[in-house]
Amino acid sequence: MPRNVSVREHAWLCTESVTATLDCAQVSESAFDYLCLLSEGFSRGGVRLLQVEGQRRLKLDNFVGVIQTPCGTVLEIVPKHQAEDGSLAEARALLRKLLLALLDLPTRDVSVASLQLFDAPLSEWVMGRFLQELDTLVRRGLRFEYQRVNEELPFLRGQLNLNQQLRQPPGRDHRFHVRHEVYLPDRPENRLMKLALDRVRQSTQDANHWRLAQELSFRLAEIPSSRQVWADFRAWGQDRLLARYRPIKPWCELILNQHMPLAVAGDYQGISLLFPMEKLFERFVARCLRTSLAPGLEMRTPARSESLCEHQQKPIFRLEPDIYIADGTQRWILDTKWKLLDRSKRVDKYGLSQADFYQLFAYGQKYLGGVGRMALIYPRTEAFHSPLDAFDFDERLHLEVLPFDLDNERLLGVERLGFAHRPLRMAT
Repeated sequence: MPRNVSVREHAWLCTESVTATLDCAQVSESAFDYLCLLSEGFSRGGVRLLQVEGQRRLKLDNFVGVIQTPCGTVLEIVPKHQAEDGSLAEARALLRKLLLALLDLPTRDVSVASLQLFDAPLSEWVMGRFLQELDTLVRRGLRFEYQRVNEELPFLRGQLNLNQQLRQPPGRDHRFHVRHEVYLPDRPENRLMKLALDRVRQSTQDANHWRLAQELSFRLAEIPSSRQVWADFRAWGQDRLLARYRPIKPWCELILNQHMPLAVAGDYQGISLLFPMEKLFERFVARCLRTSLAPGLEMRTPARSESLCEHQQKPIFRLEPDIYIADGTQRWILDTKWKLLDRSKRVDKYGLSQADFYQLFAYGQKYLGGVGRMALIYPRTEAFHSPLDAFDFDERLHLEVLPFDLDNERLLGVERLGFAHRPLRMAT
């Protein structure tokens, strides 16, 4: 039975023996049952992780990432950015690039080799990046802080606690109650790193990662692990003395489930990372567009200033387009959709959704006053490699359907919208 299973979004998983592909794979019965229980928990929160068909077959939804099951199965789910073709290595590289945008990390922090040649699931890549950052930080030196300590000693140290000393029972006059400060590494940032390191050391299946985690664990032995993760993240310092801690914080958040759109809850504590693919795509497109806008243009992601209607003089049904761009009185609305279109299927409306057009029409009326240009942005594929002809709601309100090239980080047909922009850089 395979312990590492790699599939794409919307793939089928079953318990019987099948020929393994990116769209269909076999998992153990225990892993199957765990996924079903996990899905039930997500469904109670209003989110669908997968759909079950019978007792031996399930279909994944549009989540990507990694799920570790208690039986040791590692299920890797990569983006489906091509309808038929596409390799696992390409999908992994794309997922890591999208994750960097989600964490708002500069792409230069990760070399091309680390994106394309690291042949392992996303969780191992994340753990490897965390260990690299932690190793660098430990070599440069951790931050310590003075902490007040009250203790009983056979000698004077610091300040004598007179109230406690006067209550000293007979026979213990030689002991002193003192109050002093000790320079310790026990601070929120270090406690969180130690907890993340413990999680990595228990979860990694890579021998090099485990070896480095063991070494770092010995070097951080005097630091206690965090017991209040949320409180310690809130107390994470932002001053310039902690500038060298900034690169490791996103990786700590990721490993400790503080940076996930959805947390994988339960008694089993593995490294599980799940992300809605449409959110990753939305964040990546917005980041690329922001760097390409000409100076002076305002961009909001998302916009939240308008609602569909009012009820009892209060707005109701808020309208939230993914991207809002303004240049003085001129405005544009852009919305991203993670869906594969096909230019050749005119009869099937290219795969477009009527509900999406209703949504954009409402955006156009409320945000643009019924006048201007909007865009629906889909991933570029071989079947959708150039913009469609414009869709006209009327002579004043127009909608473009544009492909976004994920490899070269370019919005094709952006000039149709008419706002000032720099040429988008080509990926190296």
